[in-house]
Amino acid sequence: MEFRQLGTAPLQLSKIGYGAARIGDLNRLQDCEAVLNTAWASGIRYFDTAPGYGLGLSERRLGDFLRTKDRSSYVLSTKVGKILSPVRGRPAGVMPFELTYDYTYDGVMRSFEFSMARLGLSTIDLLLADDIEVPTLGLADYRRHLPRFLESGIRALEELKANGNITAFGIGVNDVGVCLDIMHRVKLDCVMLSGKYTLIDRTAGTRLLGVCQRSGTPLIIGGIFHGGVLLADDQAQPEGNPATPYAKMAQDIAHVSDIRLESAALQFPLLNPSVASAVLGTTNPERLTRMVDGLEDPIPDHVWSRFNSVALN
Repeated sequence: MEFRQLGTAPLQLSKIGYGAARIGDLNRLQDCEAVLNTAWASGIRYFDTAPGYGLGLSERRLGDFLRTKDRSSYVLSTKVGKILSPVRGRPAGVMPFELTYDYTYDGVMRSFEFSMARLGLSTIDLLLADDIEVPTLGLADYRRHLPRFLESGIRALEELKANGNITAFGIGVNDVGVCLDIMHRVKLDCVMLSGKYTLIDRTAGTRLLGVCQRSGTPLIIGGIFHGGVLLADDQAQPEGNPATPYAKMAQDIAHVSDIRLESAALQFPLLNPSVASAVLGTTNPERLTRMVDGLEDPIPDHVWSRFNSVALN
């Protein structure tokens, strides 16, 4: 597995990362262990989680797994901005917490401390402000939270970095606009962007990519399969997913070109030197192995040109 430098931060990320969002939803612990063991065996050494994934269960399970590994052998990111508070009356088997948003100095510090406890690890490498965007918060709450983050939440992240509690910080979002809003005001170590720089969605466009290149800010890309529509060359495309029309055109190109669509989807973001890692989130060990193997699938230049012609820009 190739490793890539995370900008100027002293971190090397495996170019494929594992996003642990869904391991918090698995009912059987052995299923969680199976997919994490497969990720490790595949050479993946960058792991991402968040308090909101399974209401804390993802952090607990990932921490239990990584605690068996040499701490210097992997990079770990988690997120801040969402606080878990205990509530009563939840059914058996469900984590008894509710989620609230807090991007202030105190909120970031509390979130960091709670994550450290859930993970059971001595350090966190990369801390990302989670979902501070209009699509998640709504316009009114975004306008309320963003100034608080810029005025004090950033100060907390800078303080944690200066004190050696973390190595780097950034944002983890699904929206290009907030990346530009924040990057014009604050120097970030990286941006995790989901679903907006993919084989069929180039919404990140030259504007965000240009800002990243000029500022030396690396990208970590998630959501590369758009909820599964790019996972198989011949599957029926789901109705209602806005990516479906573009996925169908990409599917036709892959079929005519005799390549695997999921391999092209994985390889595409990694063609850009500003991308430090592309994150996979499947909980199926066999599928994860097949995805990582797809890095070696040859894809001719003229096929990339055809994909470029049908992508959303």
